[in-house]
Amino acid sequence: MAKPVSTEVYNPNGKYRVVSTKPMPGTRWINLLIEQDCRVEICTQKKTILSVEDIIALIGDKCDGVIGQLTEDWGETLFSALSRAGGKAFSNMAVGYNNVDVNAANKYGVAVGNTPGVLTETTAELAASLSVSAARRIVEADEFMRAGLYDGWLPNLFVGNLLKGQTVGVIGAGRIGSAYARMMVEGFKMNLIYYDLYQATRLEKFVTAYGQFLQANGETPVTWKRAASMDEVLREADVISLHPILDKTTYHLINKERLATMKKEAVLVNCSRGPVVDEVALVEHLKQNPMFRVGLDVFEDEPYMKPGLADMKNAIVVPHIASASKWTREGMATLAALNVLGKIKGYPVWSDPNRVEPFLNENAPPPAASPSIVNAKALGLPVSRL
Repeated sequence: MAKPVSTEVYNPNGKYRVVSTKPMPGTRWINLLIEQDCRVEICTQKKTILSVEDIIALIGDKCDGVIGQLTEDWGETLFSALSRAGGKAFSNMAVGYNNVDVNAANKYGVAVGNTPGVLTETTAELAASLSVSAARRIVEADEFMRAGLYDGWLPNLFVGNLLKGQTVGVIGAGRIGSAYARMMVEGFKMNLIYYDLYQATRLEKFVTAYGQFLQANGETPVTWKRAASMDEVLREADVISLHPILDKTTYHLINKERLATMKKEAVLVNCSRGPVVDEVALVEHLKQNPMFRVGLDVFEDEPYMKPGLADMKNAIVVPHIASASKWTREGMATLAALNVLGKIKGYPVWSDPNRVEPFLNENAPPPAASPSIVNAKALGLPVSRL
């Protein structure tokens, strides 16, 4: 029998029991559930990652829905337990759902929610921040200063790379990749080269228009180029940011051979998924090329880093914080809660999960719909006409 797990309970007499495996930012998500007669139980266990056994204990004998996290293993065991407890809804507080066996959810008739449409700008901002920090060696300089080693200005002290006029490369020009590209092009007047299976027409028009603006004001115009291959981006770009999905085709997309094709002083940024980069090969490349720099928000064996990475002065590493702005995290909590609530109440599924502004407007009730259910089609769920 699973050990009891500590929880904080809101609206204890609510008709529907909804469990959150972690405390989440803000209170709006709690209030929205309470307003619809939900008893909300939030796990307060002092563990970063809950085990399957912990979550089974949280689900208990009666549970209508669960809000979970990307770090949890949602497969046959948990969906079976949720189904036995009468549950029909689960939502990740994340846009990704690599931790979810969707086929198992389908088997037990459980809707699986995620939270797209709210992470675009904040993730792009972190990628841009890592790009600048790596190029200008900000973290190295900060550590140097804090260690009391600074005793006067020197001509060669922490000389980095100027971004203006250089080329930024984007692999995967979807919403986040395109937002990042716009920031780097407009913010630093960088030229753009990108690779994507689909043409990023809006991004191309943006760069063209900005180039015309610069030229009209007597400055050198920025340019764009859609590369024929990813390798072309790696060869030509001075700063490269990775924004692909993670599947069998993108696992170790950046490996020893591809690292070798990049410029010796290039900057590589990854805010997508850790296994896109062969971390062992990356550590070796950083050792052999001290002016090559990297900014990582995600890791191959998260939360762990491969041996040697933490010792690399030319690597900036942060703990998966791309979505960690207050507005975004509170928005993710709200969307996850509304995914679960929508299935419990029998609402249809929102027609466009990337246009979620109506759910985030705190001055109006949210639409009567689930913002994003990834297996809606498999479960035959109706789509909202709102």
